[in-house]
Amino acid sequence: MLRIQFTAQDFARIRFAPRPAPLQELHAALTTAVTRRGGPLFAPWRVRVLRSLPAATDPLGDLVPAGRPPSFLDVLGDTMADGFEQIRATSPGLVRSELERVYGAVPAPLWIRGLRAGDETAWRTLHHAQQAAYETVLAPVWSVVQDLHREEFAHYALTVAEHGVAATLTGLAPGSRLHEGVWEWPGAAPDRDVRLDGRGLVLLPTFHHPAGPLLQDTPGRPAVLTYPAGPGLPPTAGRPAVPAETLAAVLGRTRLDALRLLAEPHTTTSLARALHVSNATASSHAAALRSAGMATTTRTGRSVTHQRTALGTLVTGV
Repeated sequence: MLRIQFTAQDFARIRFAPRPAPLQELHAALTTAVTRRGGPLFAPWRVRVLRSLPAATDPLGDLVPAGRPPSFLDVLGDTMADGFEQIRATSPGLVRSELERVYGAVPAPLWIRGLRAGDETAWRTLHHAQQAAYETVLAPVWSVVQDLHREEFAHYALTVAEHGVAATLTGLAPGSRLHEGVWEWPGAAPDRDVRLDGRGLVLLPTFHHPAGPLLQDTPGRPAVLTYPAGPGLPPTAGRPAVPAETLAAVLGRTRLDALRLLAEPHTTTSLARALHVSNATASSHAAALRSAGMATTTRTGRSVTHQRTALGTLVTGV
């Protein structure tokens, strides 16, 4: 479980990153690729990414021999160049201590030892590896990531205005709770307790890491919580859409229309009204989509709300 402890000052310093951070999104994507997170919906993307990474990116693997990278890589630059400048400005003492933590008593590769000693050639190796990975993994879909971030930013702002900060935080992480100043994320690994102590918290959505939060907790900086957002599918620059006639032949025209409508949440009544069918028929279509894993149903009191899943989005292509 992840437990983040807030003070009153921290609640006043919660902010949402106004733009996506390329290096953070890159780290999230590479983590998903190498740890096989995301299940079958990410499988084709994972295979494509791992096959396409050039040899210039190999040094990045040296930075995570035990799965937890050095904290000085966690920066919020608006561009790759800005992010790398922030990394390069890390104090030599923090660079040394973090690389010692990552490697411990295990002999480090020569270029890692160069980083620890402040060698410029080693820092260029890191820069070139990050840039090569960005060009391969993120550059083709960066405009899509920017659009998704703007949507998430707007959703966050509206939710805070309507429901307040506490409800918004728990809404970002289904199953989490905020209790007596502690935000608890059950199931998040590894088990961690983080005290903000007035530093505040930056919320940063990621669209390449669907399996739980990533927390960057660097001394002297606001903590950064990178949380899963978006449709639950890796962003793509565009994929061939399945013809509507083909989908309608498999699902039926009305059920396909229902699946498309459920890109937004609908009650049974609103879905029936949009489809021009009875409530019973709309409920039947929602149940069929739910049993196929293409929709979810949430009950609140006497009302139920249906919404499309990532699989449903993948099927429709929109």
